[in-house]
Amino acid sequence: MKWIGALLILLATTWTGFETANRLSERPRQLRQLKTALQALEAEIMYGHTPLSEAALHLANQLPLPLSRFFQQFAETLQTGETSVKEAWQESLQSIWGATALKQGEFEVMKQFGETLGQYDRMAQQKQIALAIVHLEREEQDALEKKARYEKMAKSLGLLTGLLIIILLI
Repeated sequence: MKWIGALLILLATTWTGFETANRLSERPRQLRQLKTALQALEAEIMYGHTPLSEAALHLANQLPLPLSRFFQQFAETLQTGETSVKEAWQESLQSIWGATALKQGEFEVMKQFGETLGQYDRMAQQKQIALAIVHLEREEQDALEKKARYEKMAKSLGLLTGLLIIILLI
Protein backbone atom coordinates (compact mmCIF):
# COMPACT_ATOMS: atom_id res chain seq x y z
CA MET A 1 0.00 0.00 0.00
CA LYS A 2 2.92 2.31 0.79
CA TRP A 3 4.41 1.73 -2.63
CA ILE A 4 1.16 2.57 -4.39
CA GLY A 5 0.91 5.82 -2.42
CA ALA A 6 4.54 6.63 -3.18
CA LEU A 7 3.97 5.95 -6.86
CA LEU A 8 0.87 8.18 -6.91
CA ILE A 9 2.78 11.01 -5.22
CA LEU A 10 5.62 10.66 -7.70
CA LEU A 11 3.22 10.61 -10.66
CA ALA A 12 1.31 13.65 -9.41
CA THR A 13 4.37 15.81 -8.79
CA THR A 14 6.01 14.74 -12.06
CA TRP A 15 2.82 15.50 -13.95
CA THR A 16 2.68 18.95 -12.30
CA GLY A 17 6.25 19.63 -13.38
CA PHE A 18 5.52 18.59 -16.96
CA GLU A 19 2.35 20.71 -17.05
CA THR A 20 4.33 23.74 -15.88
CA ALA A 21 6.93 23.07 -18.57
CA ASN A 22 4.15 22.70 -21.15
CA ARG A 23 2.75 26.13 -20.27
CA LEU A 24 6.23 27.59 -20.62
CA SER A 25 6.57 26.14 -24.13
CA GLU A 26 2.98 26.97 -25.08
CA ARG A 27 3.33 30.70 -24.37
CA PRO A 28 5.78 31.54 -27.22
CA ARG A 29 3.67 29.49 -29.65
CA GLN A 30 0.50 31.34 -28.71
CA LEU A 31 2.30 34.68 -28.98
CA ARG A 32 3.39 33.80 -32.53
CA GLN A 33 -0.19 32.87 -33.36
CA LEU A 34 -1.43 36.14 -31.91
CA LYS A 35 1.08 38.14 -33.94
CA THR A 36 0.06 36.25 -37.08
CA ALA A 37 -3.59 36.94 -36.29
CA LEU A 38 -2.94 40.67 -35.94
CA GLN A 39 -1.03 40.69 -39.23
CA ALA A 40 -3.93 38.90 -40.92
CA LEU A 41 -6.34 41.37 -39.34
CA GLU A 42 -4.25 44.19 -40.74
CA ALA A 43 -4.40 42.66 -44.22
CA GLU A 44 -8.16 42.21 -43.97
CA ILE A 45 -8.65 45.83 -42.88
CA MET A 46 -6.13 47.48 -45.19
CA TYR A 47 -6.39 45.52 -48.40
CA GLY A 48 -9.62 43.58 -48.18
CA HIS A 49 -11.72 46.43 -46.75
CA THR A 50 -13.47 43.71 -44.77
CA PRO A 51 -15.81 44.67 -41.92
CA LEU A 52 -14.35 43.89 -38.52
CA SER A 53 -16.85 41.15 -37.64
CA GLU A 54 -16.19 39.30 -40.91
CA ALA A 55 -12.43 39.68 -40.49
CA ALA A 56 -12.69 38.23 -36.99
CA LEU A 57 -14.67 35.25 -38.33
CA HIS A 58 -12.01 34.63 -40.98
CA LEU A 59 -9.35 34.66 -38.26
CA ALA A 60 -11.39 32.32 -36.07
CA ASN A 61 -11.45 29.79 -38.91
CA GLN A 62 -7.67 30.03 -39.43
CA LEU A 63 -6.40 29.87 -35.85
CA PRO A 64 -6.21 26.94 -33.40
CA LEU A 65 -7.86 26.98 -30.00
CA PRO A 66 -8.01 29.00 -27.72
CA LEU A 67 -7.32 32.02 -29.97
CA SER A 68 -9.92 30.89 -32.51
CA ARG A 69 -12.53 30.94 -29.74
CA PHE A 70 -11.51 34.50 -28.88
CA PHE A 71 -12.03 35.78 -32.43
CA GLN A 72 -15.22 33.73 -32.81
CA GLN A 73 -16.71 35.27 -29.69
CA PHE A 74 -15.53 38.73 -30.73
CA ALA A 75 -17.23 38.38 -34.12
CA GLU A 76 -20.45 37.09 -32.59
CA THR A 77 -20.56 39.93 -30.07
CA LEU A 78 -19.99 42.48 -32.83
CA GLN A 79 -22.72 40.97 -35.00
CA THR A 80 -25.32 41.39 -32.27
CA GLY A 81 -24.65 45.13 -32.43
CA GLU A 82 -25.45 45.65 -28.76
CA THR A 83 -21.94 46.63 -27.64
CA SER A 84 -19.11 48.78 -28.90
CA VAL A 85 -16.00 47.31 -30.51
CA LYS A 86 -13.98 48.10 -27.38
CA GLU A 87 -16.45 46.34 -25.07
CA ALA A 88 -16.77 43.33 -27.38
CA TRP A 89 -12.97 43.02 -27.54
CA GLN A 90 -12.58 43.22 -23.77
CA GLU A 91 -15.41 40.76 -23.07
CA SER A 92 -13.95 38.25 -25.50
CA LEU A 93 -10.46 38.76 -24.15
CA GLN A 94 -11.50 38.21 -20.55
CA SER A 95 -13.59 35.15 -21.33
CA ILE A 96 -10.77 33.15 -22.96
CA TRP A 97 -7.73 34.49 -21.11
CA GLY A 98 -7.72 31.75 -18.49
CA ALA A 99 -7.54 29.09 -21.21
CA THR A 100 -4.36 30.57 -22.69
CA ALA A 101 -0.76 30.29 -21.55
CA LEU A 102 -0.34 34.04 -21.93
CA LYS A 103 0.64 36.36 -19.09
CA GLN A 104 -0.54 39.74 -17.80
CA GLY A 105 1.83 41.68 -20.09
CA GLU A 106 0.20 40.23 -23.19
CA PHE A 107 -3.23 40.86 -21.70
CA GLU A 108 -2.40 44.54 -21.26
CA VAL A 109 -1.07 44.82 -24.83
CA MET A 110 -4.21 43.21 -26.23
CA LYS A 111 -6.48 45.27 -23.98
CA GLN A 112 -4.84 48.53 -25.09
CA PHE A 113 -5.05 47.43 -28.70
CA GLY A 114 -8.76 46.72 -28.28
CA GLU A 115 -9.30 50.25 -26.99
CA THR A 116 -8.03 51.67 -30.28
CA LEU A 117 -9.66 49.09 -32.56
CA GLY A 118 -12.21 50.60 -34.90
CA GLN A 119 -11.71 54.17 -33.69
CA TYR A 120 -9.29 55.41 -36.33
CA ASP A 121 -8.99 55.48 -40.08
CA ARG A 122 -7.22 52.61 -41.81
CA MET A 123 -3.75 54.17 -41.79
CA ALA A 124 -3.85 54.98 -38.08
CA GLN A 125 -5.29 51.52 -37.40
CA GLN A 126 -2.39 50.00 -39.30
CA LYS A 127 0.03 51.87 -37.05
CA GLN A 128 -1.81 50.63 -33.95
CA ILE A 129 -1.59 47.05 -35.20
CA ALA A 130 2.13 47.47 -35.90
CA LEU A 131 2.63 48.85 -32.39
CA ALA A 132 0.78 45.91 -30.83
CA ILE A 133 2.89 43.48 -32.88
CA VAL A 134 6.10 45.16 -31.68
CA HIS A 135 4.96 44.79 -28.07
CA LEU A 136 4.02 41.15 -28.65
CA GLU A 137 7.44 40.48 -30.22
CA ARG A 138 9.06 41.84 -27.08
CA GLU A 139 6.87 39.58 -24.95
CA GLU A 140 7.69 36.65 -27.22
CA GLN A 141 11.43 37.19 -26.70
CA ASP A 142 10.82 37.22 -22.96
CA ALA A 143 8.76 34.02 -23.23
CA LEU A 144 11.48 32.28 -25.24
CA GLU A 145 14.10 33.24 -22.67
CA LYS A 146 11.96 31.93 -19.82
CA LYS A 147 11.23 28.74 -21.73
CA ALA A 148 14.94 28.11 -22.33
CA ARG A 149 15.78 28.87 -18.72
CA TYR A 150 12.96 27.16 -16.81
CA GLU A 151 11.40 24.39 -18.91
CA LYS A 152 13.90 21.66 -18.09
CA MET A 153 14.08 22.83 -14.49
CA ALA A 154 10.29 22.56 -14.05
CA LYS A 155 10.30 18.96 -15.26
CA SER A 156 13.18 18.01 -13.00
CA LEU A 157 11.73 19.88 -10.04
CA GLY A 158 8.43 18.01 -10.32
CA LEU A 159 10.19 14.66 -10.21
CA LEU A 160 12.59 15.66 -7.45
CA THR A 161 9.81 17.13 -5.31
CA GLY A 162 7.95 13.84 -5.53
CA LEU A 163 11.05 11.93 -4.51
CA LEU A 164 11.61 14.28 -1.57
CA ILE A 165 8.04 13.85 -0.34
CA ILE A 166 8.33 10.08 -0.63
CA ILE A 167 11.62 10.04 1.30
CA LEU A 168 10.15 12.23 4.03
CA LEU A 169 7.08 10.02 4.38
CA ILE A 170 8.91 6.71 4.44
